[in-house]
Parts: sequence; structure tokens; C-alpha cells
Amino acid sequence: MRIDIITVLPELLKSPFEASILKRAIEKGIVEVHMHNLRDFTDRSYNQVDDYQFGGGAGMVLMIEPIDKCIGSLKAERTYDEVIYMTPDGATLNQQMANSLSLCENIIILCGHYKGVDQRVRDAFITKEISVGDYVLSGGELGAAIVCDAVIRLIPGVLNNETSALTDSFQDGLLAPPVYTRPSDYKGMKVPEVLLSGNFPKIEAWREEAAQKRTEALRPDLLE
Repeated sequence: MRIDIITVLPELLKSPFEASILKRAIEKGIVEVHMHNLRDFTDRSYNQVDDYQFGGGAGMVLMIEPIDKCIGSLKAERTYDEVIYMTPDGATLNQQMANSLSLCENIIILCGHYKGVDQRVRDAFITKEISVGDYVLSGGELGAAIVCDAVIRLIPGVLNNETSALTDSFQDGLLAPPVYTRPSDYKGMKVPEVLLSGNFPKIEAWREEAAQKRTEALRPDLLE
């Protein structure tokens, strides 16, 4: 998979891809992540990429021209499955969306900033709009990093145990059950006996029941 991220703040995005799972995925050659500074695609003085909105109002708007040039230069080299715009009014990211995106070969992610982008960008170039929650960030960079993390970890070969991602919360519409590790008894706090029994059918039944109960208690909306 190749992910091209268009941003006015590429330095804000570097660290998530320089550590842990994302770094290993890049080093293994499983995924490529490229940052593109939108300011490299403007002819205006001082590398200007934003301007005042027509009709008045507070806040600057990213202009269509540099975005068009950047996306055009990328599309001239390869075909993209999705051109994603990170925006608070997009569809909320969920596990099913991450699963679907993990099957893509090439993705562009455009990070919004200021008051957003010229609407004509959304009309002409964007195929999917994603939000990471009902709140507003200073820009789309952190949201883009979240999308990348959620998607990349699902690609075969990224996780050491490929079945791990299949048992995550939300994969089956439920929260994950509680998990435990050594010691089995810590200051009187004991691990459920069934998990120590070695009886795997019983263990799986316990996990399914525990996942159902946890979802009912914490996220009943998932069961509606």
C-alpha cells in the first residue's frame, strides 16, 4: 500500500511513522507513506496556500489551485483507490471503514486546515470524507495519522500475530473481552479460572459472553 498525505505541516506528521508498528511496516516494505507540503505547489509570494473566504467571515480557506496541482501530480504517476479529505463533517471513522481501506493499493489523504478547503476541492477531487470524532482539531494531520494507524495495522504482515487484529474491539460489532497475563494471582486479585483451564472451547465461550456483557455495559449503542 502507498499513502500520500497532503499537508501544510508535514513536520507534525513525521513522528507517528518513526516508531513502533508503523515504522516496522515501512521498513518491511509493506507500506509507503509520503508527505507532500502543499506550499511546494503554489506560485504565490511567501508560499501562500490560503486566502479569505468569499462573502466575509472569520478564518482562512485553503485554495483550490495548489491542491489541484498536488493531486494532479500524484495522479499522473499512479491510480488512486481513494482521495480522502479529513474534516469534522465527514463520516466518522470506524472499524469497518478501516477494514475497507486496508484493501486499497494507493490512497491520498488531504489534511484540512484553518476553515477548511474551497468547496470545489471537495466537489471535484474527493472520494471519501472522514472525521475522527465530533470535535474540531487545528488541522487534519493528527486525524490522518489516526486513519493511517487504524488501516496499516490491518495489512497482512504488519502485526507479528495476524489474528490479533481480527479479535480487536468492533471487528464483530462488540467490544473486546477483558484480557489477563501473569501472575495469575496478584495481591488476591485472581484471573478467572476458566482462562487457566486449557479448555479452549470453554475459554472462547467465556470470551464471547464477556464481550457481550462489556458491550452492554459500556457501549449499548453498538447492539442497537
